[in-house]
Amino acid sequence: MAPAFSDGSGLPTDVLIVEDDPIIAIDFEDRLIGFGVRCVRTVGSVTQALEAIAKCAPDFALLDVELIRETSFAVAARLVALKIPFVFVTGYGADARIPPEFTSQPRLQKPCSSDALEAALQVGAVE
Repeated sequence: MAPAFSDGSGLPTDVLIVEDDPIIAIDFEDRLIGFGVRCVRTVGSVTQALEAIAKCAPDFALLDVELIRETSFAVAARLVALKIPFVFVTGYGADARIPPEFTSQPRLQKPCSSDALEAALQVGAVE
């Protein structure tokens, strides 16, 4: 079931990208804006992500699993507590070590196609 977003388009209006590689973050941001997402915020660390969520909770988030010297699992836990849909994004594919409490969360393999990214936004899950 697709999450209900405020503008009725089936797309989130505010997406938080948690990604430590600026080139990848810019690519995601450009594609999200191209899909019609109104607000895209990008942060590169767990601390920045938690601060961004506390300031203004997003409608959806893309979480790079492996950040510099840390993982995004604390951010994932906060999003789960707030019932905000998110997708893990990883270059490690099936080899990514995901804690048991998050194994049912959808994942996108880096690099991902625009179709897969848009599908993740529209339904809150990757098929």
